[in-house]
Amino acid sequence: MANQLISRVRRNHGLEHATIHMLSAKHRGFSAQGHSDHRGFHLNVYGGSITEQDVVDAVEEAFRRMKGGERQLAVHPNCGTVLLTTATMATLAAQASLGLEQKRQRSDKMSWGVLVNGLPSAILAVVVALIVSRPLGVHLQAKYTTEGDLGDMQIKSIRKISPSPITRLFQLLLTGGKQMQATAYKIETVG
Repeated sequence: MANQLISRVRRNHGLEHATIHMLSAKHRGFSAQGHSDHRGFHLNVYGGSITEQDVVDAVEEAFRRMKGGERQLAVHPNCGTVLLTTATMATLAAQASLGLEQKRQRSDKMSWGVLVNGLPSAILAVVVALIVSRPLGVHLQAKYTTEGDLGDMQIKSIRKISPSPITRLFQLLLTGGKQMQATAYKIETVG
């Protein structure tokens, strides 16, 4: 049962990404954020002149192309998996560098001296982590959080819904506070 739920989430997550690929390819200024669960996915659109029919067409094209074997569409470079991998690796790199400097100075606690002397190596470690984390995050996404093989999944419905408070928050963050109209869609799947 748990494996089936996880599989559904991964397939919906892949279809979400493929839909975003379709919309990005056809619409300038397109900006979106989504989230998936075992029932389908939500797509929150923040930029570009995207109509409800554009979303329907993109979901259907993404579905058709993935069913046709284009499994790579399930992976997106701006996925939360990549962002989380990047944030985690950068944080660990900085902490490790500062911890090594603290040990080198034989200090029991973090001090300004440790911070100042450890900062150059921490910056270098974070830069290396940023370079390594992107391909690692994409790999983790492809292996664990998305699935390009939709199997017996079918699209049940695609409908426009009212944007949630979280959608409004992301709108502020993604648009820098500009008054762009956020629109939200719920895509339900079965199978």
